[in-house]
Amino acid sequence: MKRVFRKRNLVLGLLGVLVALVAACAPAAAPTAVPVAPTQAPAAPTQAPAPTQAPAPTNAPAPTTAPAPTQAPSTGGNKVITISYTQEANSLNPLYTNQWFTFNLFDFYLDNGLITFNDKNEPMPWIAKEIPTVENGGISADGKVITFHLRDDVKWSDGTPLTADDYVFTYQMIMSDKNTVTSRDPFDTVVASVEAKDPQTLVVTFKEPYAPWMTKIFSHLNASVALPKHILQPVFDKDGTLDNADWNRKPTVGVGPFLFKEWESGSHLTFEANPDFWLGRPKADQIFIRIVPDDSAQLAAIKAGDVDVGVFISPSDVPDLEKLGTVEIAKVQSGYKELWNFNLSTDDATKGHPALQDANVRRALVMAVDRNKIDQELLYGLTKPAVTFWDGMAQADPTIQPIKYDPEGAKKLLDDAGWKVGADGIREKDGVKLKLRYVTTTREVRQNTQAIVQQQWKEIGVDTELVNHPSDVFFNSYGDKGPIATGQYDIAEWSDAPNFPDPDTARWLCSEIPSDANPPGGNWEFLCDKELDALFQKQAQTVDANARTEIFHQIQKIIADKVYWVSIWDDPDLWTISKKTSNIKFSGATPFWNSYEWDKQ
Repeated sequence: MKRVFRKRNLVLGLLGVLVALVAACAPAAAPTAVPVAPTQAPAAPTQAPAPTQAPAPTNAPAPTTAPAPTQAPSTGGNKVITISYTQEANSLNPLYTNQWFTFNLFDFYLDNGLITFNDKNEPMPWIAKEIPTVENGGISADGKVITFHLRDDVKWSDGTPLTADDYVFTYQMIMSDKNTVTSRDPFDTVVASVEAKDPQTLVVTFKEPYAPWMTKIFSHLNASVALPKHILQPVFDKDGTLDNADWNRKPTVGVGPFLFKEWESGSHLTFEANPDFWLGRPKADQIFIRIVPDDSAQLAAIKAGDVDVGVFISPSDVPDLEKLGTVEIAKVQSGYKELWNFNLSTDDATKGHPALQDANVRRALVMAVDRNKIDQELLYGLTKPAVTFWDGMAQADPTIQPIKYDPEGAKKLLDDAGWKVGADGIREKDGVKLKLRYVTTTREVRQNTQAIVQQQWKEIGVDTELVNHPSDVFFNSYGDKGPIATGQYDIAEWSDAPNFPDPDTARWLCSEIPSDANPPGGNWEFLCDKELDALFQKQAQTVDANARTEIFHQIQKIIADKVYWVSIWDDPDLWTISKKTSNIKFSGATPFWNSYEWDKQ
């Protein structure tokens, strides 16, 4: 977006959460040739490499204190690192986006998450001096209060210190009904208060112990990084909202290795080196985000040598890229799955096709499509359909069985559900045709998938209207009248993930269903299953790792039985890295975490 009980021993339980965060996720691959299919990688090593140093031995303890500032050497030339983006950002204010492409940009200009994740997907203290634990006094005995001690050497680019007040202000803006933010999760449901004890001490109090705090509280992963209070408080006081703030597209101050300079819609975004970055001036002088219209344009730009970092590479392009000899390809597990979302709303303004209310109809639609063939033909067999939303993580239930390709079985399910084939070959029931709006972005591989699916659904008597939107429209929030957020679809395709490397997600919470009365929310399937909702809330309050995994197994069984979620393919991040660059280490959680170290010949 892309978001509970007691442990037998709080110290062991909270340590278990940290262990689970490391063990649950596959380590990000170093730039190497892409393997033929995704596999479960071994648990990540426990040592997070300190910035500007080589990775430490894998058996060393994980760091609990923030890295010390080091001055990068002054750059004498004009080192510009160009990154291609096939999806344009929709806002540079984290309150108004849930788009992966935008989240990545925070690592450049708004790099003030309390904790970040390195290229092994291990947590590292960032603006927080250390990761709070029970042992260091950062987590209270009852697990409800977490105290963050912030660095005192981090400043906004205008010289104003970054303090705990900025995080409190951000919390207030998230919670204000005057702002139509994309989501308030988890602050509206599990947080009791956010307070600044002093400029360098931030205290977050929860209603109950909250297991996913590391990826959900003032984190890049759920777009709750701190806003500049001294800049945006006057805007809010004057306008009564931040919805229309100029800063949303032109952030005049930042706190990161690079600072926003320019955004020319449809063309590029530019970020300049921040000479006062707290870890020292970055080695590169500029980050240039080249906005390209599609995968083909990105491929051409990479081949021409106009791109240093290729993003979200289509697997079908890998064979050509491997032949170039000028780039390396990195495959990074980040929890993402390409999926079908069913619109399950029954409200007049947002409702989907009535047939989708029947789990057997949803199952039939899946059975009618040969997803393995799609992955072989369109993605060159480099991936395959995921079975659960948590494949590749420790919480995945190995007993869940995939829905198999069976068009004849699909026809029978539809017949039994009362959807009979009419004279025109299209099924209908009670005078309603089984015609579905299948909506996705303009990405080429998704359009090709639509075409295959349309043909295979036609063979079982299901008609399909194909609709495509540019990404900066498709991913707009309910408040911005986004077509998916407002239910203008029956089946929608995009890639989504849990709050990787934590398994938590808010995408199916009842409280996350957006509406006119409650615009914030990322539950764009409009699904409210009370049993499922209770389990999601319970897992979030369960700090014992084993008990939490058991709850996730229950969640996955419900999702599988009721066909609430379907994967078309597992979707690891594929990147290209120009051999002219160095020190680029991607994280599956916070991809550009070490951009201040990036260099170029």
